[in-house]
Amino acid sequence: MNIAVIGTGYVGLVSGTCLAEVGNNVICVDIDEEKVEQMQEGVVPIYEPHLEELFHKNIQAERLEFTTDLKYALDNSLVIFLALPTPQDEDGSADLQHVKNVAHKIGKKISAYKIIINKSTVPVGTSEMVKKIIASYAKVDFDVASNPEFLREGFAVHDFMNPERIIIGSTSNQAIDTLKNLYRPFTSIKRPVIVMDEKSAELTKYAANTFLATKISFMNEVANLCEIIGSNVEDIRKGIGSDSRIGNKFLYPGIGYGGSCFPKDVNALVYSSDEAGYDFKILKSVIDVNKVQKTSMIPKVKKYLNNDLKGKRIGIWGLSFKPNTDDIREAPSIDVINELLLNDVEVLAYDPEAMHNMYKLYGGKVIFCENAYDALTNVDCLIINTEWREFYSPDFFRMKNLMKNAAIFDGRNVFDLNLMKENKFHYESVGRKVIKNA
Repeated sequence: MNIAVIGTGYVGLVSGTCLAEVGNNVICVDIDEEKVEQMQEGVVPIYEPHLEELFHKNIQAERLEFTTDLKYALDNSLVIFLALPTPQDEDGSADLQHVKNVAHKIGKKISAYKIIINKSTVPVGTSEMVKKIIASYAKVDFDVASNPEFLREGFAVHDFMNPERIIIGSTSNQAIDTLKNLYRPFTSIKRPVIVMDEKSAELTKYAANTFLATKISFMNEVANLCEIIGSNVEDIRKGIGSDSRIGNKFLYPGIGYGGSCFPKDVNALVYSSDEAGYDFKILKSVIDVNKVQKTSMIPKVKKYLNNDLKGKRIGIWGLSFKPNTDDIREAPSIDVINELLLNDVEVLAYDPEAMHNMYKLYGGKVIFCENAYDALTNVDCLIINTEWREFYSPDFFRMKNLMKNAAIFDGRNVFDLNLMKENKFHYESVGRKVIKNA
């Protein structure tokens, strides 16, 4: 099938590459000329496990190409995916300017039947809006459908190639049949294809992401209670996660959620609900809990350092909002670093992939280190923000020799409590008892 993907961010580039991998001819379109030139030269603009291998393979097979020419992509494709950014506006709503702009251009340029598909997370009613914009120009038939993505950064290629379900939002039999055929290589292993109307499909994506964010905030509230009453949140997590009605995913306590999806989608659904006249109380609480949770390690650090952070030197492990990505959007590490800098702390930071993005924010305000151990040199303590695998089995003897104080504040519960006790660290985590051996 001939496909165009408009937008080459995480969703667009992964979707286009994976669709090419199963034999489709895919044209990826972006307005950023420099970015397109780099991709044409074989440079992958984002870090995502396994993406680079498939990217190069399908360019070489001449199934994947990149252009800034929207008309060329439209003329040579039947299915047009819109994988455009929908950033959060100041009032919490999703900013649809990119979607609207492209819809105007498509309406003016299409010359034959096309199926235009909203792949990004968009508010309820966006498909209808896109259809009206295109119809105001187009002189040919077309369909607009919703086909939300459910990709996790760090696992996006795997998730696309092995979907748990495919959601098709459309009332057009032609569009539905075309999308079913397009996804047949991914659903042949009995993955469900669920067909519904466009508005229901749009809300399905928001409902899924906001429910997962709610699970995270709920577990963080449980963890905060555990710290007060002396319970162990890890045992509780296992206890409730074994219940099939609850499940064991998204129950890991920590310093809050971040990234490009959860914060934006929770705020957007709250905004849409308010606009519809419904007070979505649970989601408003989720936002409040997450905001506080992001800097929940700071009071612990302050208490340990006798409420005086000025002039202290603190190491940071982990800058991306989660492991296996270089994405720092809404990352808790930003809130942590901002708070430390406000208190005149000298910050040393390390992350395997995200330092180049974080440097754009802080430049010389933060010392970016070549490896995890360099970020420990003469520090008063270490704060762990992201649970990268390389952090799980460090040389604790080397760590203690480098650090001024053998103190770790672990926002992701990376280390075992007994291990911290054996190695004589002062260790504070989330929802577990404090180890005071240092």
